[in-house]
Amino acid sequence: MAVVTPDGWDGILAPDERILWQGRPDGGFRITGVHVALGLFGMVFAGFAALWMALAAQAGGIFWVFGLIHFTVGLGIALAGPFGGMFVRRRTWYTLTNRRAFIATDLPVSGRTLRDYPITPDTKVTFAEGALSSIRFATLSGPVDLSPPRHRPRRIYTSRIGFDQIAGGRHVLALFRQAQRDQSPDTPDTPDTGPHP
Repeated sequence: MAVVTPDGWDGILAPDERILWQGRPDGGFRITGVHVALGLFGMVFAGFAALWMALAAQAGGIFWVFGLIHFTVGLGIALAGPFGGMFVRRRTWYTLTNRRAFIATDLPVSGRTLRDYPITPDTKVTFAEGALSSIRFATLSGPVDLSPPRHRPRRIYTSRIGFDQIAGGRHVLALFRQAQRDQSPDTPDTPDTGPHP
């Protein structure tokens, strides 16, 4: 029996690859401890800029306008965390197949992106359970600064990638684990993975 490829997935899925689950992160508004800390910093930054603009305006002229840059940056820092995260989640889609995990986004600046992460028996999976769960299965890392001083080592940031803030996390985790179990040494990986030793 032939496998029917769902609409929009032609040329993306391998011939024997099938979709196990599709979903989206919760798009609700939420505030974390990091958001609170950044929000306080941003409001203090904007507050100092507003005070500077008020004092500069008393001196006359339009010199006070230059403070708008700092005021706007402060508000951006304060609001970007909770509102920016909510915006990104509302424009994100998840797909799990028997071979890969896909994360699709449609954002104003970067446009439409579709990233895939191969599922193997060795894929390290972490599960954070809650009313909305998160399943992380990949890591993104890179340098924090491009030209650090020579007397200190380059700092590296690490970010875990996965299906964040999803409902029914245990069910999706079970499907992910099943996909891992289904991968055996004689089962080829996703297309274009190169020769195997």
